[in-house]
Amino acid sequence: MLTDRTSESAAVVFLLDVDNTLLDNDRFGRDLSDTLDAAFGEAERERYWAIYEELRQLGGVADYLGALQRFRSGLDNEPSLLQMSNYLLEYPFATRLYPHALDTVAHLRTLGTTVILSDGDVVFQPRKIQRAGLWQALRGEVLVYVHKQQMLVAMQQRYPAAHYVMVDDKPQVLAAMKQRMGHRLTTVFVRQGHYAAAAATETVDPAPDITIARIGDLRGRKLDDFLPAAPVIALAADGTSPRNPL
Repeated sequence: MLTDRTSESAAVVFLLDVDNTLLDNDRFGRDLSDTLDAAFGEAERERYWAIYEELRQLGGVADYLGALQRFRSGLDNEPSLLQMSNYLLEYPFATRLYPHALDTVAHLRTLGTTVILSDGDVVFQPRKIQRAGLWQALRGEVLVYVHKQQMLVAMQQRYPAAHYVMVDDKPQVLAAMKQRMGHRLTTVFVRQGHYAAAAATETVDPAPDITIARIGDLRGRKLDDFLPAAPVIALAADGTSPRNPL
C-alpha cells in the first residue's frame, strides 16, 4: 500500500540504488548472455544486446523486456523464445545480492528512514526488486524513476527530511545529485560493478563524500558518519555565541 509522507519529516533519509549497489547486475547480464547464446547462438545474442542498447539510448532506461519484444522478429517459430520472458521475470535475483546487502539495509533502517531510489522501467525493475527480496526488506519504500537525479524534488516531497544520504555505484550520478542538493546530501560511492571501474580514470566534481569498497562496509557506520560536520561558530568577546543575523 502506498503511504503519504508529505506531512511527515525525518531527520535522515537513506537512499539506496539497486543495480551494482545492492545486487550484482553485471552477473545477471552475463547470465542472460549465456542463456541467449545457448538458445539462439552468438549472432542472435549480439542482436539482442544491440536492440537493448538502442532502446537504452532512446528511452534512457535498461529495457530488457522491450528488447525481447523486438528480438522476437524472425524467431516466432523458435521453441525457446517464449521461455525467455519467464527467464527474465523469474530470474533468482535474491542469489545475486552482494554479501551483507540485506544486513546493510537492516542496519541503515535503525539509523533513519531507508528507501530504494533506482533508475529503471516500470515493469522489470520493480519485479527485480521484488525477486531480490529488497521490496520486503524495505517494507515497500521503493522509488523507481527514469533518471533519479532529475526527480529530486518529487523524492523530497515523498520523503521530506533534514538530510539525505545517497548510496550509488555511479559517481557521476552522485555528483549531479550533490550539485542540486548541496550540503543537504551526503554521497556514498560504492566501488562495485563496471560503472565504478570505468570511473576510476575519470575526474568527478564534486567528489563523493564517502567511498567504500563494498556495500557491506556500511554496516559499521554510525549516524554521525553520514552527517556534515557542525559549523564552527565564532564566539563573542564575552564568550557567548553571537546572534544569528536575520
